[in-house]
Amino acid sequence: MSKIEEELEFELALFEPTEYKVLLHNDDYSTMDFVVDVLINVFRKNINQAEEIMIAIHKSGRAVCGIYTFEIAETKVYQVKELAKSNGFPLLATMEEV
Repeated sequence: MSKIEEELEFELALFEPTEYKVLLHNDDYSTMDFVVDVLINVFRKNINQAEEIMIAIHKSGRAVCGIYTFEIAETKVYQVKELAKSNGFPLLATMEEV
């Protein structure tokens, strides 16, 4: 058996990466306009999607903004934290395994 045939017989176990949903949480201080801006600039939502998600956050206390692999979700949470901090808002983003 040649080396190539041996390599072809070896099966790779490929798994889909674990996904995480990123959520924004309602608070009494972050403005609706700021939340919409975050949804557009961090989560790449269009204005209609951003407004729908913002209303869902306001009504339900939190809403999913996107589903990503761990590293991307972690980056999105960090970006929201930094944007909120630099704009003087307490907007909270968290991530949960799907």
